[in-house]
This record gives sequence, C-alpha cells and structure tokens, in this order.
Amino acid sequence: MGESRRSVQVVERNGAWGVFFLLAYIGAAIYFISHSDGSFWAVVLGLLQAMVWPVYVIYHVLALLGA
Repeated sequence: MGESRRSVQVVERNGAWGVFFLLAYIGAAIYFISHSDGSFWAVVLGLLQAMVWPVYVIYHVLALLGA
C-alpha cells in the first residue's frame, strides 16, 4: 500500500528567551543557595526557590504597593 509521508517543519523563534531564563535561573539559584546554611536540604530548597523566583518578585511588589 502506498504510504504518504508528511514532513513537519518546526520554526523556533524565541531561542534568546531561553538563554535569558537560564541565566535568570542560575542567578536566582546562586542567590538562594548563598542565603542558605549550606546543608543538603537547604540547597535543594534553594534550587526549588530558584524555579519560582518570579512569584517572590510579584509578592514583594504587591506588598510594596499595599495590595
């Protein structure tokens, strides 16, 4: 039987944002780990906090605005 082959072209146009978010994650990880006591679970918690650092930013901005 005749198979029809389809080719799919994927165009990724936001690669620069990936580099930005990687650098932001690394910077946040360094910040949160440097403020921990250095124990294993504190470092793990720092890495987890680095993943959600924008939540901390929004929280503190809203707190400053009195919301």
